[in-house]
Amino acid sequence: MAYHRYIILLFHVFLTPVLFPAVGNASTARPGHAYSLADTTFVAMCSLVVMLMLLPGLALFYGGMARSKNVLSVLTQVFSSGVFIIALWMIAGYSLIFSKGPLQPVIGGSGRMFLRGITVESATGSLPEYLYCLFMALFATITVGIIVGSVAERMRFSAFVIFISIWFFINYVPMAHMAWGGGWIAPLDIQDFAGGNVVHLNAGVAGLVAAIMLGRRHGLGTTHMAPHDVSMTYTGGCLLFVGWLAFCGGCNYAIDGLGILLMLNTLIGGAGGAIGWCLAEWRCHGRPSTLGIISGTIAGLVGITPACGYVAPMAALAIGAMTSMACLWSVNNLKKRFGFDDAFDVFSIHGVGAATGGLLTVVFAASFLGGTGYPHGRTPWGQMGIQILGISFSVLVSAVTTYLSLALTRHVCPLRVDEDEEAMGLDLGAHGEVAYHTDRIGSD
Repeated sequence: MAYHRYIILLFHVFLTPVLFPAVGNASTARPGHAYSLADTTFVAMCSLVVMLMLLPGLALFYGGMARSKNVLSVLTQVFSSGVFIIALWMIAGYSLIFSKGPLQPVIGGSGRMFLRGITVESATGSLPEYLYCLFMALFATITVGIIVGSVAERMRFSAFVIFISIWFFINYVPMAHMAWGGGWIAPLDIQDFAGGNVVHLNAGVAGLVAAIMLGRRHGLGTTHMAPHDVSMTYTGGCLLFVGWLAFCGGCNYAIDGLGILLMLNTLIGGAGGAIGWCLAEWRCHGRPSTLGIISGTIAGLVGITPACGYVAPMAALAIGAMTSMACLWSVNNLKKRFGFDDAFDVFSIHGVGAATGGLLTVVFAASFLGGTGYPHGRTPWGQMGIQILGISFSVLVSAVTTYLSLALTRHVCPLRVDEDEEAMGLDLGAHGEVAYHTDRIGSD
């Protein structure tokens, strides 16, 4: 009987907007649009490429770093983070972020629930509102997908789905609203052009908290846990590199000189990250690794995300290189010192990378270095204070809301699979299938 109640609930949540168009308005009126066709084409193309960042980019990037017995589990969690968050975004997330509400400084209203009131004629700036909704939905999916890398190889699938659903509403929705939807953070003019705090720092800290609460994988330090397929990670990393150009470039919501500069800075930042990590690894370990150069690229891309609209191209190279070296230090030192099991180094790459990039943004935004300068005539020190405030607030909110999300999830079901299932592998234990057919069940 309990299952019947769940089915009825899902029917009301997902099918009501379809059966009653007044709730989910899909107007067929011919457009007398007020938006730019050039900007629409550009952002639509960016949206398609950004989608490739998550699927299959991030999925392959993480999948290759898993052990062979867990690769399908990782791929499924990344895919699920996409589809569940897309559904929650369309039902309520978009409205709670971008509609006006009585608690406007912290969260939006219900005016766009189920995309109510949006038609093909609706516009946000020079874009159709449907396209703006789509593009911003992809930011939410990627943010949640990044967290998979911290909890990989040990989190129960049912717990993962419950956790991301809760986390989306108590973390991402208010964080995105406060920064982008007219909340209290927006007037501070923090220099974060493309989501360094809301996306990467937020996901990185969430990953750290989740990794600590879940505990270390059984056998860590004694069992071989190297990536099972670096070529898969390489392929995913390349897709992420390409997609990141659209991720940052589309944030101008227009095709103009600034939009192209965003893409150029992103490209250069990623290159700087790869070079910085490669040279540091070469010096420390005597040779560069394929996984290292790909990880350095991602670190550089994270670092340039907040800075891409405020700095000159050569500054982007420096930001990428310096960020990747900070991330490498975190992987080699911070993680080992505190002993947390962040499986795929989400905190070291996205958390440390976003914080480093956010601080370097202020340094390289100086006008004498070719940057845009600072809002409201602030001094570099004044802007740095605002930047630290924004970063600190993001860290605090992410840590608290992630803890609460996991604590609530733990009351519904255990967070981890049992020890036998973890030893056998989550592919077979959680999904009843394996990626590679071998003679040994549970082979690494």
